[in-house]
Amino acid sequence: MKGKATRIGLYKCYVCRKQFTVKIGTIFEDSHIPLRIWLQAIYLLCSSKKGISSNQLYRTLGITLKSAWFMSHRIREAMREGELAPFGSIVESDETFLWNDPEKPVRRGYMHKNKILSLVDRESGEARSTVIDDVTAKTIVPILKENIAKEARVMTDDAGQYTYLTDHFSDHGVVRHSQGEYVSFADPSIHTNTVEGYFSIFKRGMKGVYQHCAKKHMHRYLAEFDFRYTNRIARGVDDSDRAEKLLRGVVGKRLMYKS
Repeated sequence: MKGKATRIGLYKCYVCRKQFTVKIGTIFEDSHIPLRIWLQAIYLLCSSKKGISSNQLYRTLGITLKSAWFMSHRIREAMREGELAPFGSIVESDETFLWNDPEKPVRRGYMHKNKILSLVDRESGEARSTVIDDVTAKTIVPILKENIAKEARVMTDDAGQYTYLTDHFSDHGVVRHSQGEYVSFADPSIHTNTVEGYFSIFKRGMKGVYQHCAKKHMHRYLAEFDFRYTNRIARGVDDSDRAEKLLRGVVGKRLMYKS
């Protein structure tokens, strides 16, 4: 191509006659921020165990706060792997609660809180989390059946929604938190300490770094913590490997800004 609009990295489609770059169809599309700044942001978000706030990001990169906030959400969108392969071996399941759900009146207990369900596969070390509307068996069991293989052993606490899991999986280990038991005396492999360790990292990041998150964005923050936990140094993935893996997931995940 020749002309005033020509620059390095610019291509032209000879079907639609429009110009394009390699950023089309990725999280970088239509962004005026230089790609080198994007790559720095990706590395910072991948290497920070508990995340990095938009305020810290804009100060470090020298961009506006609004740009830093939108960049971080685009990067979190790229972290969403969307793998449908079910977990096998031994899988731990548990729920946690974070901040108030604005759609529900504040009452005693946890019903007015945002509810999060997380699964951790002990063998692969992978984590998978989702926001749920309630903690009933009607809501939770279909999610477990979709994400856990039938031949897997499932480890939970003694909450009522897990009562009939033996009908769906090969084995169901129960640790009785209501009785002060955190590792089964009969079988030390029965516990939920792994998934609770994940919750510890997640809550420290959300409360200590991000401090607030609207419910409509919660799934992206969960994707961020799932991604870093699944691709952690204990599994042989360092910061550079983690950032490289994220870059392979930027295609087809463009996020539009809505004020």
